[in-house]
Amino acid sequence: MTDVIQQQFQERLAGHGIHLEDRQLEQFEIYFRELVDWNEKMNLTGITEREAVYTKHFYDSISLAFYIGMAQVSNLADIGSGAGFPGIPLKICFPHLRLTIIDSLQKRINFLQHLCESAGLQQVELIHGRAEELGHKPGYRDSYDLVTARAVAKLAVLNEFCLPFTHKGGTFAAMKGSDPGEELQEAAFSLKELNGKVREVQAFQLPVEESARHIILIDKTGDTPRKYPRKSGTPLKMPLIKN
Repeated sequence: MTDVIQQQFQERLAGHGIHLEDRQLEQFEIYFRELVDWNEKMNLTGITEREAVYTKHFYDSISLAFYIGMAQVSNLADIGSGAGFPGIPLKICFPHLRLTIIDSLQKRINFLQHLCESAGLQQVELIHGRAEELGHKPGYRDSYDLVTARAVAKLAVLNEFCLPFTHKGGTFAAMKGSDPGEELQEAAFSLKELNGKVREVQAFQLPVEESARHIILIDKTGDTPRKYPRKSGTPLKMPLIKN
């Protein structure tokens, strides 16, 4: 039995052509409960009020699917996923996705493992590790149709974290809050170095609170040059920015 919060959530997604079955709504509710429960033991999110979780985490994560045809995406890598955003909400909505989540904190991976078991999510690979190291490994490097990161770092840094996972012809989607115009200018050199080309920037507002959101869609135009990503810690300390 759905309540008002889930009904609104369902209707908002239906407005974008995403229709949720009862089982999927149940999985979102399991996600909410586990998130709040584990958040008492470790810092996963500052947002725990139920309606806010559904809007600011779940709906916000799924917004990527408003601009990308997810039926054509077979595998998705979520880099620096934290509490599973946007990867897990997308996986619940689109069960066919083979999802890889990479996060540098073992505690968060433990939470996600428990969540996937509780919600019955399959074909989810959860990896404790650094993007800079995994981005060189066969099976991960130049391998994904879609790679995403939500609120992780500036675009010049994200490009080096994420484009090495994207295969030629695939898409990297950077999910941002406020207008990323300055970041895009700063990221021009890293895009060129890593064979990425900005396709478009989509702007929208979250329902209710109307806060700004931007999604930068980047096409991968060629394989990753061998020297990238650089060793762990370097992209953050020395972003690929032309002086």
